[in-house]
Amino acid sequence: MAIRKIVEIGDEKLRKHCKPVEKFDIRLRLLLKDMAETMYQNDGAGLAAPQVGILRRACVVDVGDQLYELVNPEIISREGEQEGPEGCLSIPGRAGVDKRPMRVVVRAQNAKGEPFEVSGEGFLARAFCHEIDHLDGVMYVDIMEREIIQDDEGEDDGSSVSTPEPADPPAKNTVRDQPDGEASL
Repeated sequence: MAIRKIVEIGDEKLRKHCKPVEKFDIRLRLLLKDMAETMYQNDGAGLAAPQVGILRRACVVDVGDQLYELVNPEIISREGEQEGPEGCLSIPGRAGVDKRPMRVVVRAQNAKGEPFEVSGEGFLARAFCHEIDHLDGVMYVDIMEREIIQDDEGEDDGSSVSTPEPADPPAKNTVRDQPDGEASL
């Protein structure tokens, strides 16, 4: 396993629609393991393949309960709504407030190509949505309600602003609880 370089906003790969995975081989398993290791090394809760420069429909998510490896994922059900802070490993130093479904059901394949469904609620639902968005070239800054402004000590100063400008190319996703309650996807 290896730590991979995270692609940052401005790289066109983050804005591309990823192709489905068709080969379920050792290369895919190594990619998923590398992505998980990269996500953990960077204190993320999720990471999508385009965030490491691979334009395939694969992502990993771990919000603290278990690692989910999702190949060719699609959201097949959405319920409710939640609003909360999001960040992204591909957009270091920034955060925003987004609206996401409160509960989702995802249909995907595992590393062997076997289909499965998984449901997520709350932060896990948010992480699934964030990472799957990356596979379609969408970043949280494209849908955020407002940006969270940090003061010099890195704390939310209570102010936020409307989305100031269109977002740059897609970025990697990571999702972890931050000490101040902010999520980085």
